[in-house]
Amino acid sequence: MDTIDFDQAVGRVPKQLFIDGTWRDAQGTRVLPVEDPATGRTLCEVADAAPADGMAALDAADAAQAAWARRAPRDRGAVLRRAYDLMTEREDELALLVTLEMGKPLAEARGEVRYAAGFLLWFSEEAVRVSGRYATAPDGNGRLLVSQRPVGPCVLITPWNFPLAMGTRKIGPALAAGCAVVVKPASQTPLSMLALARLLEEAGVPPGVVNVVVTSTSGAVMEPVLRDGRARKLSFTGSTEVGRMLAQQAAHQLLRLSLELGGNAPFVVFADADVDAAVEGALIAKMRNGGEACTAANRFYVANGVRDEFVTKFAGRIAALRVGPGYEDGVDVGPLIDAKQRDKVAALVDDAVARGAQRLTAGAPRDGYFYAPTVLTAVPAGAALLHEEIFGPVAPIVGFDEEDEAVAAANNTEYGLVAYVYTADLQRGLRVMEDLDVGMVGLNQGLVSNPAAPFGGIKASGYGREGGQDGIAEYLDLKYAAVAL
Repeated sequence: MDTIDFDQAVGRVPKQLFIDGTWRDAQGTRVLPVEDPATGRTLCEVADAAPADGMAALDAADAAQAAWARRAPRDRGAVLRRAYDLMTEREDELALLVTLEMGKPLAEARGEVRYAAGFLLWFSEEAVRVSGRYATAPDGNGRLLVSQRPVGPCVLITPWNFPLAMGTRKIGPALAAGCAVVVKPASQTPLSMLALARLLEEAGVPPGVVNVVVTSTSGAVMEPVLRDGRARKLSFTGSTEVGRMLAQQAAHQLLRLSLELGGNAPFVVFADADVDAAVEGALIAKMRNGGEACTAANRFYVANGVRDEFVTKFAGRIAALRVGPGYEDGVDVGPLIDAKQRDKVAALVDDAVARGAQRLTAGAPRDGYFYAPTVLTAVPAGAALLHEEIFGPVAPIVGFDEEDEAVAAANNTEYGLVAYVYTADLQRGLRVMEDLDVGMVGLNQGLVSNPAAPFGGIKASGYGREGGQDGIAEYLDLKYAAVAL
């Protein structure tokens, strides 16, 4: 691609907090550096919120809540539709921003922008479909009237791996339902959210309805907001460890919770599967976002009858991937987000190899936060990467013989977000789909994310759903009225 003017790309993004419709510095004028993970160099500095800023954002959301809830659903939907149009027009600009601060290749970043915009479009349409019911009481003496109303001000905490899409996946349904929000993006990737806030402002979101606080001290800034009592819902995407902590904080005020947490996705290939299709699906499920996704395939269980063929073809495709800065032409895999994540992935691979796993692919090491895509076979059951979320471009492969064996291995985890199954037998596919302890299944496909579908898991992967018709329900309370006649 043409030479990128990094300073110009970053320079167009506001660097302040967005509170009550204004861009303002943080209390004490604190700032936070934002890194390019491909080089480790500082792209810019943004405002670093203090606890007083978090409370100011909640004040603004609380003050704006009643008027936004009263806005006609069609009006709320129209604002989201304008935001969708703006995001679509600015796809290249927003994609470059995602790549610069997160690292994924530009082609994937463009895909994220389209995915993010899809939530704005979907929920612009759902805003007018919030409904209730009117029924005769069973004894005939009166009527039952059930309506839905916005839950109230919401706190939305988003991760760094999909900095734009995880924002719209939460903001879209909240605004459609009539809720004002306080958004806390990941400190590693604040620029995408700040750009989104500016876009929503242009689309006509009133002051105070969307507030964005970037901070390097999340606990100090957000815990008072959660304990205040005016916020009525928390939606968090991130690690299970942090999710458990936030759930404890939210319990003080009995907040509504949506928690999309860690994953340990199994990818199961049966002997009757189309191996070439399974390899293509595996590349998507494993290598999308460089493996830094809660939906990434974490463990590969392949029937012994086709294991050698699958391993040969899959390892060949993995070895051919080009690693480098996401903004360079022809790059397939970008850097990991930071040194901590790179070192964690390396430690998991080293542990597996020390226990007897065989490394089939390993690219040359390079400076920065890169880790070469790696395929491992003969992985022993005790290897840590079969039990922990890898969050990197590493694929451990284990063989199996019987269906029940594969299902048992797939379910042998505290997590339950997503699983992938490849088989030519429809009955087996449906049977295994029902037996897997997960919230989502990719049956003969390696991608499950869709704005029109309910995204979420069970067990240690959290609860609540985002997207689809269920997504807006997370931001609505039911009200029942007994009507005498």
